Amino acid sequence: MKISKKKFLYLISPNKISEQFYKNLIDVLKSNKISFFQLRLKKDSYKKKLKIAKKIKKICKKFKVKFLINDDPKLTKLVNADGCHLGQKDMSIVNAKKLLKKKIIGITCHNSIKLAKIAHKNNANYIAFGAFNSTKTKKVRYKANIGTIKKFKKISKIPVVAIGGINNLNYKKLLLNKADFLAISGYVWNNKKLKPIEAIKLLK
Repeated sequence: MKISKKKFLYLISPNKISEQFYKNLIDVLKSNKISFFQLRLKKDSYKKKLKIAKKIKKICKKFKVKFLINDDPKLTKLVNADGCHLGQKDMSIVNAKKLLKKKIIGITCHNSIKLAKIAHKNNANYIAFGAFNSTKTKKVRYKANIGTIKKFKKISKIPVVAIGGINNLNYKKLLLNKADFLAISGYVWNNKKLKPIEAIKLLK
């Protein structure tokens, strides 16, 4: 995967998609700072997810942003998204690769070098470490630190996505310490002070 220094953001959807969301997404993707957009919906029906995914895919394509779907290789294939993000309890990467062939597959590795090595061995396209900070988006069960990234970078060249409570005040430290992409969600979609596009503009 080619990494553009300018496009270091990996944007994750809010938990609920409103009509206003699509307009905000267009504004945010226009910023040209986002490499990936991940659709992460835990509570919607399959039918609703399918409808939302098709709409988002068109927007992502227009702005040349890779569109990934969380947890669901089958939906990824059905929508023909660019790839899928898998947690440790989802379909195995080996089976997902069989289903999705050359599509992007990323793996959550929490704070574990051991899990990251397994993902590397199974040809994951990227791995995600976190949480680096406290976050309201989901319950933090694992804490990662800069050392986790540095250790992994010594043994692998696959891109690292840092996740967890990343905002305009703490993002630079992660970039300076070799995180390739920064995953953000709450900072953009649930920011009480800034509109999504204003929040993105502060990440330079």
